[in-house]
Amino acid sequence: MDPARLRKILEGVRRGRLSTREALESLARLPFETVGPATVDHHRGLRQHLPEVILCQGKTSRQCVAIARSIVATSGRCLATRASDEQAAALIREFGAAAEWNDLARAVVVTRSPRRGAKVTKGGRSRRATRAGGRGSVLVVSAGTADLPVAEEAVVTLEFMGVPVGRVYDAGVAGIHRLLAHVPALRTASVIVVVAGMEGALASVVGGITDRPVIAVPTSVGYGASYGGLAALLAMLNSCAAGVTVVNIDNGFGAGYAAGVIARQARRGSA
Repeated sequence: MDPARLRKILEGVRRGRLSTREALESLARLPFETVGPATVDHHRGLRQHLPEVILCQGKTSRQCVAIARSIVATSGRCLATRASDEQAAALIREFGAAAEWNDLARAVVVTRSPRRGAKVTKGGRSRRATRAGGRGSVLVVSAGTADLPVAEEAVVTLEFMGVPVGRVYDAGVAGIHRLLAHVPALRTASVIVVVAGMEGALASVVGGITDRPVIAVPTSVGYGASYGGLAALLAMLNSCAAGVTVVNIDNGFGAGYAAGVIARQARRGSA
């Protein structure tokens, strides 16, 4: 349940289009519902910016489908992250045209507005730079193509939040001229998400050439001494650039959500 759907129910009762019993039935499963071993938080969308998001990792395909069915029934949409091919296939079988699978981001978005057949977004499209500037927008910057799964997870999260998002991919410090070609975009977005593995230097560079808040995402990409992203995490935490904050290793969802909250507040401030 999100604020828009709750307002619609209350307005329906006020105008006589919805009986009290029908309204109570719509709200019967609030604030939470037990679905097998899971307890689904249907109040999440009222308290925060999104309905509860499913982390598919560690769950069975059947559990993912059952939880998604509950969330969609109450909130009208659902985001499932870190989905395997098997879990994504199960969600597509369940929701059909209402499901969209981004295989690079490993994320499935389900809505109640069906399209003509389930949509699969392939990774190749995501490698092109896309622009979304201005107040209330977010720019996602990745160091290399190996970082794209995490970057795309942030993009899918932002799109699910309804936040305008642009991409600048494969712009790491080994070829700094590639990043400098996008300085105008860096200076017009409300928030920048920087995704980098190896030594994680890209976040400091971006933080040093823009006055926008930078959310850094270390990835587990790199050779042995990167220690699965620990080297990038420590480098980002020790950044000398002001305005850089850091999320956990490979946490594209967390970075996207935080950036989306900031961007939405910026948009409201300009209204």
